[in-house]
Amino acid sequence: MKFNSALEDITLYEAGKPIELVVREFGIEPSKVVKLASNENPLGTAPEVAKTIAVHATKAHLYPDDSMYALKDGLADKFNVNANEILIGAGSDQVLEFISRALLTSSDSVLMSRITFAMYEIYAKQLGAVIHRTPSYVHKADEFIEEYKKHKPKIIYLCIPNNPIGDCMTKAEAFRVIDAVDSDTLVVVDGAYMEYASYKDKDCEITPSDILKYPNVIYLGTFSKAYGLGGMRVGYGIACEALIKELGKMRPPFNISSLSLAAAITALKQDEFIEQSLVLHTEQIARYEEFAKENNIEFIPSYTNFITYLLDDKFNSTVIADNLLRKGVIIRNLASYGLNAIRITIGTGAQNDIFFERLSEELK
Repeated sequence: MKFNSALEDITLYEAGKPIELVVREFGIEPSKVVKLASNENPLGTAPEVAKTIAVHATKAHLYPDDSMYALKDGLADKFNVNANEILIGAGSDQVLEFISRALLTSSDSVLMSRITFAMYEIYAKQLGAVIHRTPSYVHKADEFIEEYKKHKPKIIYLCIPNNPIGDCMTKAEAFRVIDAVDSDTLVVVDGAYMEYASYKDKDCEITPSDILKYPNVIYLGTFSKAYGLGGMRVGYGIACEALIKELGKMRPPFNISSLSLAAAITALKQDEFIEQSLVLHTEQIARYEEFAKENNIEFIPSYTNFITYLLDDKFNSTVIADNLLRKGVIIRNLASYGLNAIRITIGTGAQNDIFFERLSEELK
């Protein structure tokens, strides 16, 4: 069987290891496994959302409302946009896929930071597009503008704040890039972690309404992080109506489940839960910064719900990540990105206590 030759150059996305794997391979009880690898909300999901999911489980045999009217209406109200400027996806990843399929051919190219969300590259390579990257692994406006002028890519990806390392462009820097780009290039502002960035520093806050005056910019958001719905897979894109209409042609019918739709509609109303999550995160990430300073570990100042520890020559990120895994602590090794670094999702106080204890053992 002959497959598309573009697949030969694609590396599979490396997802965070599940708790089930640690239980299966190392015989550790599930209750003793601490998962700090996939940037999930350590508080879980809001109680009202859990109730909604339970109620709608009895309706699992029914297709969802494919217009997604109630969810779009809620997002439109939250962001002061129109419902016809919103596209719903099975996670914001699916919207990224729609964008690539709608715009890219083998004669096109895309531009992204040297280290950023892996799916930008994977979706582009599926269409045979060429990948360009900025020299730095953190987002720098001047580098994006310089590389744009050099290559004139079809799509530019700005991950604000940036996954998997946590750096963040300011709003002013992002719009310097956007204003330097002509209308033939689409700029994707990926705000999957924007709730954390805007809570930490208002200079980094970008809202969908900020970009609607640009016909070639789309804002992406998700319910997987701050809203605690990673398992429900709901994301969205917001852009001018003409762009959303074209991208909508890529969407299959019923692309999110009835349970996911109901959960997201309820989650949008849980402001108290979001505030509680952000307060906990702010308190706990300060502990990670203090731990790093006490142990002479360099870290990237984070605007997300995770933190990246950059290891020196005395330590190997693969060895440390593997050893922690055997002790029931799941973190993310960034060696595949060319960094001797580990990324840790900020957990609850108790989860973080265990991480600090286990990592201290490794450092000794």
